[in-house]
Amino acid sequence: MTTLNNIYSVSISARATLNMHSLNNEGGEGNQIQTRMVNVIGEDGRMHNVIAISGDMFKHIQAEHLHRLAVQAKLPLSVGARAFNANRVNIDIAEGTSPIGAAILAAANDPLKLDVILRECSVTDMEGILVTAAKQSLPRKSVVEFGWVVGVPDLVESDSYFHVKYAADRSTGARAQATTDGGREANVGQSIFHRPASSGVYAIVLNLELARVGFNDISQTYSVDAAARKQRVRVLLESVLYTFIEPAGAMRSTQNPHIVDLTGAVAISRDIVPAPCLSGLSSKFDTELQRVADSLNRLRPNAIEIKPFKSIGEFSEVMADLILDTTPYELSFA
Repeated sequence: MTTLNNIYSVSISARATLNMHSLNNEGGEGNQIQTRMVNVIGEDGRMHNVIAISGDMFKHIQAEHLHRLAVQAKLPLSVGARAFNANRVNIDIAEGTSPIGAAILAAANDPLKLDVILRECSVTDMEGILVTAAKQSLPRKSVVEFGWVVGVPDLVESDSYFHVKYAADRSTGARAQATTDGGREANVGQSIFHRPASSGVYAIVLNLELARVGFNDISQTYSVDAAARKQRVRVLLESVLYTFIEPAGAMRSTQNPHIVDLTGAVAISRDIVPAPCLSGLSSKFDTELQRVADSLNRLRPNAIEIKPFKSIGEFSEVMADLILDTTPYELSFA
């Protein structure tokens, strides 16, 4: 039975200060790596071209943490998910030797196929997939939604820095010996290139539909029991916490980002009400978020709780409390 102690959804609205990072780039032109840029409307009502990190990058970071936690917790995983392959259950179906893939193919209809997927692969359940192997067409929408991590106008900047790959032996003889099969000199010398590093304040938005963990959207029933759902939700929330503590990405071997600050709020919904989420592109996002919550609580008392944080330490405390004391809301359409 559902109570107001159970959690329907969670959202995170935040501003993060990151210095000297290069987490997500657009590629390269010649010896110049290009910073990813997007256009956004600022608080002044004008268009601004700012640095950004794609939601795909942050989703990948979170999925990597989730995979490790799921393996350690011995959650059910498909062969593809266990190997951290983005195709997940598609690998099981395509190989034809996996018991999970065989069970999916043997299921009589899409609701039953989705039951197998949700029951047998916790990562696919939470991260989502489009099943296309063996001429299937079955979507599983992710319960995790990341927006672009967008630089706040006038508070972000990127510079390009000169680099050179050092060769210990630069003699003519050494270069002559280091040749490819085609006779051309191999890439062993002092290659000159330019690498970007960005610093600034970034707006982050994230939604977690916790009530949908283990939920079959076609049959409108749960494919796993309450205990399994609670375990999956705990692992999911833990992976989100680790995403902010260790934002993996490009060039971290020499440009591991300096995480300076994290401010914002975690919104928690305990009823059939979306947890509100507002962008840190607005300087008033935290106060407006509380006003939205107050309005929703007038309609459904005690449905929304806002937990603000002023540092990454406070954010970690909020998330730890949530992880240790969360029971997912139970949807029922009977």
